[in-house]
Amino acid sequence: MSIPTTRLGATGLVVSRLALGTMTFGLQTDETVSQQILDKATGAGINFLDTADVYPLGGTLETAGRTEEIIGRWLKKQGPGGRGNYIVATKAVGKMGPHPWDQGASRKHLLAAIDASLKRLQTDYVDLYQLHSDDRETPLDESLEALDVIVKSGRARYIGVSNFLAYRLARALGRADLRGLARYVCVQPRYSLLFREIERELLPLCDEEGLGVIPYNPLAGGLLTGKYRAGADSRRDDNTRFTLGTAGGMYQDRYWNERSFATVAQLQALAQEAGVPLATLAVAWVMANPCITAPLLGASRPEQLDDTLAAADYKLEPALKQRLDEVTAEYRKGDAPR
Repeated sequence: MSIPTTRLGATGLVVSRLALGTMTFGLQTDETVSQQILDKATGAGINFLDTADVYPLGGTLETAGRTEEIIGRWLKKQGPGGRGNYIVATKAVGKMGPHPWDQGASRKHLLAAIDASLKRLQTDYVDLYQLHSDDRETPLDESLEALDVIVKSGRARYIGVSNFLAYRLARALGRADLRGLARYVCVQPRYSLLFREIERELLPLCDEEGLGVIPYNPLAGGLLTGKYRAGADSRRDDNTRFTLGTAGGMYQDRYWNERSFATVAQLQALAQEAGVPLATLAVAWVMANPCITAPLLGASRPEQLDDTLAAADYKLEPALKQRLDEVTAEYRKGDAPR
């Protein structure tokens, strides 16, 4: 297996074409298994690790920060110079404490949040620091000013955003350019065969502005593995995204519906015809979009990475890609009435 590298947007930063998402670490997976996943992903050639201060997914205020701590201990075990072998990204904005200012993209919170993340990660800098979501109550300029301080202090090399609407991102880019502040270099949106809305406005903006794209949920919470069945009790099984703590309901709302299952059945048939696991095909399809830098792979067990890592070597033929595009065309338009 050979995972190629690419530059993150218009920057000089070189990253692997697949990234490891870690939001399962510390709740869905214990520390031992989490470190096994890290070992397997990096052993296969992934150098790009993404996390967030609020992780693990589905947790509570009491578990927030646990994922960064697990990654920090793993990085420490890599020995002298080990940290320098990896591109480490984290995010802030989510609630991290009992006070009303312990969340959001205010100057107060971001300057505190980066220091707390660095302590948990046991490093003096992160390569990429991202706003996890758009804080509409904080002026864009205030957030940009705080992030500029973080970059100029050396605590982060680059900055980015996640879950931003295209027009808000465009405004932020314009304000940064006008004021000479550090500029967002990438976005982290949801993107998969079952969620293609970002193709309409966000991806064209990223292409025009030279932004990297590191999408999450390329397997739609696991639905694009083909292991779930409509009407089955599989969503109620322990240890799946569809039952996980405070996040289970969100994933069911996103994907657990007749429309999605009908589409997955069509995609599964195409995968079987091509002789490739659906998970491999789904990730390869995301990678085939020229705007995409590196999809985020998630796992709750090391062996779950086998099919998704294989996407790095899989050649998606144009005819098959066109069929996948056609089957999922409706997902570019937003949710249909239910």
